[in-house]
Amino acid sequence: MANEIRGLFRIFGHRLPPRADQASFDERVRPIIDADPDLSHALLPLPDARAMLFEAYRELDRRVKRAASHGETCLRFMAIPGVGPIAALTFKAAVDDPGRFTSSRTVAAHFGLTPRRYQSGEMDNPGRISKAGDSDVRSTLYAAANAMMMRSVASSEIKSWGLRLTRQKGRRAVAAVARKLAVVMHRMLADGTEFRQRSLEGAS
Repeated sequence: MANEIRGLFRIFGHRLPPRADQASFDERVRPIIDADPDLSHALLPLPDARAMLFEAYRELDRRVKRAASHGETCLRFMAIPGVGPIAALTFKAAVDDPGRFTSSRTVAAHFGLTPRRYQSGEMDNPGRISKAGDSDVRSTLYAAANAMMMRSVASSEIKSWGLRLTRQKGRRAVAAVARKLAVVMHRMLADGTEFRQRSLEGAS
């Protein structure tokens, strides 16, 4: 809806600041609309609807953060750089009983994060990830890996490994980091251990 409002503003010859964030969007938009009678008739319902949706979003966001903060397992997950409340809650709910998996390495395959392999004669080339299993879990792990690599300022062994891999495989490195996160988070869930800044060579 914010993008729709921006587009209509351009039609009427107005332009919003490109970095108007969600929280300040309403206070930036309304004075411009109020000052132009034509805009008021055409656009005023849109900011009202957007404000209601944004408040509903904020309430849902508060509930998610509250649920994550009250769970010991989620708090331990969120100690991993890049892993937020949604990723922690989604992974915990999807795995449920860590004993369902005979090995932590199988978790990444279960959620479709391992690459397909194309074998022919002497050729053995890894392809794209299989995308099997729960797409929501896969998406949250990928988002957590991307946040760790691109936005988190905290250092970790996984991040350092992923940055080295980026120089070789580009964006495929994010999927590899997501695989690593699935392995590590399952191990933490199974053992009740904390995230530690140490070598993770055995988790592949």
